[in-house]
Amino acid sequence: MATTILNHPLIDHKLTIMRNKDTGTKEFRQNLDEIAMLMAYEVTKGLPTKNIEVVTPICQMTGKELVRPIILVPILRAGLGLVDGFKTIIPTAKVGHIGMARNEATLEPEEYYAKFPSCLDAADVIVVDPMLATGGSASAAIVNIKKRGAKYIKLACLVAAPEGIAVIERDHPDVDLVVAALDEKLNEKGYIVPGLGDAGDRLFGTDE
Repeated sequence: MATTILNHPLIDHKLTIMRNKDTGTKEFRQNLDEIAMLMAYEVTKGLPTKNIEVVTPICQMTGKELVRPIILVPILRAGLGLVDGFKTIIPTAKVGHIGMARNEATLEPEEYYAKFPSCLDAADVIVVDPMLATGGSASAAIVNIKKRGAKYIKLACLVAAPEGIAVIERDHPDVDLVVAALDEKLNEKGYIVPGLGDAGDRLFGTDE
């Protein structure tokens, strides 16, 4: 497993706009789309390719094509905010969905919705979620995706706390993790500090 923290000036600039509490829903969503496009380039950098013969207007040559299809899996609901940006760069990607919610009795994350393309076991699966806080929901989502046959998984998050990264590295040493920004810590309520608040609420304009 490899954990990559992106240090990109455009991402830092756009993320600072998103962190500002006075940034509205439209601007928040627009900057998330743009960051997702930049992240898509980095997340897919190591995907395997194979040789393919093509004929250019000048001559025949050996080019490259991806070995496996790509499936994006947003963790509902905030993960939806990263899908459009990724699909702008990877328009052929299929999209699965997984929803995780905390069981109030056990306090553990549980799946409440899942729908995936049939080729999950033969695809490069990119799980996307803006926030990696405690890591519990992301780890549980990856467990459930693996149970359905996925073998080649990457996790892409906008902002992460060290605690969340540690959980993914412990639970899924075979999953590459790409994070746009590593923040300081979690507070007593489990929010990332400095963070950007509740990504889902800010993305969709909801209050709770």
